[in-house]
Amino acid sequence: MGISGGIMGGSYKPLSQKQIEQIHEATLEILENVGVEISNQEAQDILATAGARIDRETNRVYLPRKLVEQSIESAPSEVLLAGRDEKNDLLLSGKRVYLGTGGTALNVLDLENEYRPATLRDCKDIARLVDALDNIHFFVLPVYPNELPKEEVDVNRFYAAIQNTTKHVMGGVYTIEGVRKVIRIAEIIAGGPSELRKRPFISMITSIMSPLKFDVAYTELMLEVARQGIPIATSTCPMAGATAPVTLAGTLVQQNAESLAGIVLVQQVNPGTPVLYSAVPTTVDIRTMDFLFGCVEMGLMNAAISQMAQYYNLPIYSTAGVSDSKLPDAQSGYEKATTALLCALAGSNYVHNCAGLIDKGMTVSYAQYVIDDDINGMVMRAVRGIEVNSDTLAVDVIKQVGPGGNYLAEKHTLKFMRSEFFFPNVTERRSYRQWKEDGAKDCWKRATERAKEILASHESVPIPEEIERRLAEEFPELRV
Repeated sequence: MGISGGIMGGSYKPLSQKQIEQIHEATLEILENVGVEISNQEAQDILATAGARIDRETNRVYLPRKLVEQSIESAPSEVLLAGRDEKNDLLLSGKRVYLGTGGTALNVLDLENEYRPATLRDCKDIARLVDALDNIHFFVLPVYPNELPKEEVDVNRFYAAIQNTTKHVMGGVYTIEGVRKVIRIAEIIAGGPSELRKRPFISMITSIMSPLKFDVAYTELMLEVARQGIPIATSTCPMAGATAPVTLAGTLVQQNAESLAGIVLVQQVNPGTPVLYSAVPTTVDIRTMDFLFGCVEMGLMNAAISQMAQYYNLPIYSTAGVSDSKLPDAQSGYEKATTALLCALAGSNYVHNCAGLIDKGMTVSYAQYVIDDDINGMVMRAVRGIEVNSDTLAVDVIKQVGPGGNYLAEKHTLKFMRSEFFFPNVTERRSYRQWKEDGAKDCWKRATERAKEILASHESVPIPEEIERRLAEEFPELRV
């Protein structure tokens, strides 16, 4: 059973209003007095014209309060991330919640339980699998096709996804030419440049390095995507104790500064460009300095940073639902559910990494996508909360049934039994005897079987043949 995205969250608030304002003021102090490092000269010139103070020798860019506030105001408070099919449209604003995939993993745990390098075939198959899983609301390109040369990765990853799912497709990009070609492909499929901008069924991710640094290559990509007017996430991943302060509050200040700096640059390049406040705050294991993606603190910080985005009235790209476990096991279940639940209940809009990822985000598991579809369904049911009205209070039916009765045959039960409960697909709820007689399969086994069934039978809505022929002629590097 699927639960649609876009349900309003916001019941969980780890930060008080005073704490939100404290983080905001500390952030403005950092941006104005510490600044960010931007080596790209074009970006420096754009920000200097907008009123930033530039130290050309150190490549330090200082962003005054007024410029930050103007850029926040310029950024859209509502962003449409369309699906190729309108039923999969995402309208990001306020506290609407959507959960989807993430990447870019280098490895795959496949349907034969083989751990191997990811390929373009995995891009296609995972897109088709996710297309059939109703509680995964969007598709972030999940893997890096190791067999392709870098210059062919962008067009082939995006096209493999677009061909095999009608859900919104977002992905990281690697070359300027790749960005331009992907946008051109999407324009042809959409019916033209203006049609794509009206209903953007693709979006792109460029990264800011923690702490407070814009990489030269990523900045160039960011400028190109912004100029093109395509929705963009300026992802930044501060790790508490390593590339950010060890305190969660300190990491939130740095995360907020990095996220707002990305919004400032994008809005100065092309005012009004749909940009997501982009956040991937996490931690390291301070005992070993290993990067962590499944810790509860990650869920706490992503919930808190969602409140910051709401404070600025900006849609947010946040992170939850990942595990440090190497298998679809108990650890992956409790880590994924905990962080996803915290983030979603806080009203985060676009929660990526919420399906398929294990092994600190380095690996995707086909079975895990199916398991996470159930986890996401449960999370979204929690976000929906409890509806209280004269009908759901059920006073009349309680009076009618009375002491010692039961409600199984009541019309009230028939009316609400499907909408009131979430029914997972691979969760085991039968008796021990029934489970044993059916082969005593664990969740991983059941999920693997369901993934195989989906891939054997499900086909996404195809791209029209005449458009596919045109794309094959114009882009010979496509591995269709």
